[in-house]
Amino acid sequence: MTGRSRTAWLLPTLLGSATALGASALYAAAQAKQAERRTPPIGAFLTVDGVRLHYVERGDGEPLVLIHGNGMMIQDFLVSGIVDDLAERHRVIIFDRPGYGYSDRPRGLWTPRTHATLFQKALQQLAVAQAVVLGHSWGALVAVALALQAPQLVRSLVLASGYYYPTLRADVVLASPVALPGIGDLMRHSISPVIGRILQPALLKAMFAPAAVTERFDREFPKAMMLRPIQLRASAEDAALMTPSAAELQKHYRDLRLPVVIIVGGADQIADVDRQSKRLHGELPDSHLIVVPGLGHMIQHLAPDAVIAAIDQASEQARVAA
Repeated sequence: MTGRSRTAWLLPTLLGSATALGASALYAAAQAKQAERRTPPIGAFLTVDGVRLHYVERGDGEPLVLIHGNGMMIQDFLVSGIVDDLAERHRVIIFDRPGYGYSDRPRGLWTPRTHATLFQKALQQLAVAQAVVLGHSWGALVAVALALQAPQLVRSLVLASGYYYPTLRADVVLASPVALPGIGDLMRHSISPVIGRILQPALLKAMFAPAAVTERFDREFPKAMMLRPIQLRASAEDAALMTPSAAELQKHYRDLRLPVVIIVGGADQIADVDRQSKRLHGELPDSHLIVVPGLGHMIQHLAPDAVIAAIDQASEQARVAA
């Protein structure tokens, strides 16, 4: 093949690729704007160390902080239905974690400990001296980090469907390119939202499996918000950091000196029950483990009454301990 023929083949290919990327970028931008028009902010904002956080408060009483997992946002808890019940006796505070919903995510290393430091300062601004803290999935790592760093703040922990010990995970490998500056930015603003829209139904199905995605979640959760470039970056970075974060925090679990209630679906297909929740329970002899048979990762949607009961138990244990 001559040099001219190679060039003749290469140029149309490059032009076609550039055109496809440009079209994907326009599509991604339009879809992100449409998602935000359909789902405007529902709470208030505060700024901590230059980071603008979006949060929602419901009810009065003992403070209760809810921390969502990877890919989710405030609506995860609101749609589950647990907030309406809890707000009758708690001051429920839910943050959009950095990069999710309407919270900012400046470039940096957003480990669970970084989240914990930010939330500790945010709760100080909100005049919260002590609180029960629930973390779901990736949010359980944040809840643990917060309890380790601010034991005077966290009265008791509820850890739902958590990941606590490092394992080999395919999602970490798949997410890593999207988390990288440069190539990841290009992907998130072009092809990733398109691919995400195709894969999202299967991913959500896996999160609820073996149960079906609940009708209320399917109807009310703003799934299009998950596919915005900023949230794709946050989700990819969190996935990439999950294993090393668990490896760092596991050295300190025995330092937890507070009531801990662990709740998990017995058929969780995202975080292995035996290798994660049951192992943590074994390491924390004073903890209480609740395994809901036959249910998957999204325990707050599949067994909301059990999650509410776990929170009530953690709150009561904190009162007895005090």
